[in-house]
Amino acid sequence: SPCPSPPESLTMSPPPEPILKLPNSPFLFPQTQSTVLPDPSTFFSPDLLQNPLPTSSFFQNYVLKNGDQPEYIHPYLVKSDSSSLTLSYPSRFFNSAFIYQIFVADLTISASKKTNPDSQRNHVVSSYDDLSVTLDLPASNLRFFLVRGSPFLTFSVSGGTAISISTIHAILSFSSNNSMTKYTISLNNNQTWLIYTSSPINLTHSLSSINSDGFSGIIRIAILPDSNPLYESILDRFSSCYPVSGDAAFTKPFTLEYTWRKRGWGDLLMLAHPLHLRLLSGDDSDVTVLEEFKYKSIDGELVGVVGDSWVLKPQPVSVTWHSINGVNGEAHDEIISALRKDVEALNTTPITTSSSYFYGKLVARAARFALIAEEVSFLDVIPAIKKFLKDTIEPWLNGTFNGNGFLYDRKWGGIVTKQGSVDSGADFGFGVYNDHHYHLGYFLYGIAVLAKIDPAWGRKYRPRAYALMADFMNLGRRSNSNYPRLRCFDLYKLHSWAGGLTEFADGRNQESTSEAVNAYYSAALMGLAYGDTHLVATGSILAAFEIQAAQMWWHVREGDNLYEEDFTRENRMVGVLWANKRDSGLWFAPPDWK
Repeated sequence: SPCPSPPESLTMSPPPEPILKLPNSPFLFPQTQSTVLPDPSTFFSPDLLQNPLPTSSFFQNYVLKNGDQPEYIHPYLVKSDSSSLTLSYPSRFFNSAFIYQIFVADLTISASKKTNPDSQRNHVVSSYDDLSVTLDLPASNLRFFLVRGSPFLTFSVSGGTAISISTIHAILSFSSNNSMTKYTISLNNNQTWLIYTSSPINLTHSLSSINSDGFSGIIRIAILPDSNPLYESILDRFSSCYPVSGDAAFTKPFTLEYTWRKRGWGDLLMLAHPLHLRLLSGDDSDVTVLEEFKYKSIDGELVGVVGDSWVLKPQPVSVTWHSINGVNGEAHDEIISALRKDVEALNTTPITTSSSYFYGKLVARAARFALIAEEVSFLDVIPAIKKFLKDTIEPWLNGTFNGNGFLYDRKWGGIVTKQGSVDSGADFGFGVYNDHHYHLGYFLYGIAVLAKIDPAWGRKYRPRAYALMADFMNLGRRSNSNYPRLRCFDLYKLHSWAGGLTEFADGRNQESTSEAVNAYYSAALMGLAYGDTHLVATGSILAAFEIQAAQMWWHVREGDNLYEEDFTRENRMVGVLWANKRDSGLWFAPPDWK
């Protein structure tokens, strides 16, 4: 029963309400049980299943279907299958239409005998972070620390387990140092591999396999590019210090810092891709760049960097509502005339699509009209635009839109659409976490503009707006969030992926860099509208990285040597960029439409 009111004399005036009432817990869209999402419990360890899970990560293939498609863990392609892990230092195929790295089973590592033959799982993701993923092989006693940019593949062996390393090539020579902690293997494909161990190990070999006695400890394997003796001395020097995980943190405005958790002794050797080298701040990083120590990669030469942490500083991006250089006054009349017609058409041509992608684009288009109107001082059209934005955005935020809407999936931790929860192809795969930053970026742009021109509306819908943003821009660690950390953005490659929960032989992909930039820029604008300096800073640095990554890998410059000449000669733009491939074609159009 309700409590009786206190005597009048004891009542106090309520404190003034704050301008913005933040909920005790973040807003969640209504929950749904998707019929199209895969089961994450097959590959993630039980303790990870309690938290939101990554859906566009660099290791996504390891947790989809059979988990046996390779992923590019620079500088190696790494494949897990049949309770073994296969390492490939890939060569490239190229022509004028595409480039891809060729997976060849150079070395396959497994236990000589299964130590846990009852295990039904090839591998388990036991941990992951921004720069690494750890794979355990339950049928053996092997744990692989797959740290991006390490020239070594590092794994631990426990329980006195005998190891087998096989190759599809022939072993031409095989030798060890006196302490039996380093072995050199030359293959008939002109590759030389080095094996380092934390304690002496007895390895024997046949024509195409290497076997050990029982062993417990750390094993590290590295390709020796071009059998270069200078490289060998560098690998020898840094073989005793190994990373097991890596974190990327936004420490200051327009600053990203990598730190690795390492074991062993000595200094840490990692590999930097070309964009890393361009952004690496020598003033803030205690690192040594080994400019002559290079590994080949589809992303450009990977160069050795010695140091426990790196500081990366992209060229800053200014977040502004209006154009930076302004509009020529002579063009105002022409712009106003076009603007009047476009705004009038908003009333006569209502949105008929139920697609989250196309709907969001039309919302963002209308929001752009409002900012153009402000810039040319034609404020007469603002009320009509505001009404259109409220009428079109609110049904998606309130859950009253007929035919589609946003829902929350707890299985992976994120927003899906009503149509996407029952049809994996609906909304361009939004229901299986494809293209989230594209779709939601358009909605955020519309919300940002509407919150700017109608602050009361913005305050009312802020929790829902922030739910959309957090779906792809959450920075929190897993346990304290409803969404994974940075769903689409790759903190090693420094751009986004769009692939979602679909298995691809060439890993994740992204076609539309402009829509990726729009997503983070729109979030920064939303931060401006709400006075949220942290959101402005986060959105602007992600937009900056996305722009500079597009310039590095999507824009193909004549005479540039990043890609092979056959491809560079015929293309000025990569159509779809994959982790392991560059394609001149587009998803829905031929290459010449670029």
